[in-house]
Amino acid sequence: MPTDFHEVRFPLDVALRGSGGPVRRTEIVTLASGREHRNSRWADSRRRYDAGLGIRTLDALHAVLSFFEERRGRLYGFRYRDRVDHRSGPPSRPPAPTDQRIGTGNGATRLFALAKTYGSGPDAYRRAIAKPVAGSVRVALNGTEVPAQKFTIDPATGLLTFATDAVPPPGAAVAAGFEFDVPVRFDTDELTVDLAAFTAGEVPRIPLIEIVP
Repeated sequence: MPTDFHEVRFPLDVALRGSGGPVRRTEIVTLASGREHRNSRWADSRRRYDAGLGIRTLDALHAVLSFFEERRGRLYGFRYRDRVDHRSGPPSRPPAPTDQRIGTGNGATRLFALAKTYGSGPDAYRRAIAKPVAGSVRVALNGTEVPAQKFTIDPATGLLTFATDAVPPPGAAVAAGFEFDVPVRFDTDELTVDLAAFTAGEVPRIPLIEIVP
């Protein structure tokens, strides 16, 4: 993640009422016969959000304006909590150490990257997780939880490092459970607020877009 990123979270009370989700870019060519050729232009999905839908009070609007100014519009990235997808497992269940398989030990490697897999089988999608929530990460080797003092996690990169006396042995299944945020930035350099419309129940549009590591 570049240095133009602030390790702060977008106001949570606003984020939990926002809207958005993953976006993919698929190119479709329709032949004269009516058949299609489809090609994915992006290897990974990219998330977009509209935080404006989460604003319900003038105080919340003021907090977002302050946050926007501190980030200098699109200049600095920040963390965003996706209410639908912010845990290694279902959003209704606390993370378990066996939620996500992140690698296999070889007796020497100490460094593993957090990831979340969607679906199963050959077409499952593996997503890199770069912004875990500090204190939420749990780890397991072959299904047995590893004590927290036997590993460290970098919350700015999602890299997990085992202690020298806890290196996963050859063939060991390395798994992890965690909460995480999405690295995003504002997708606009301008916020226009119409207070007349706001008091009538409308809210400004505040587009956010995921930063690809």
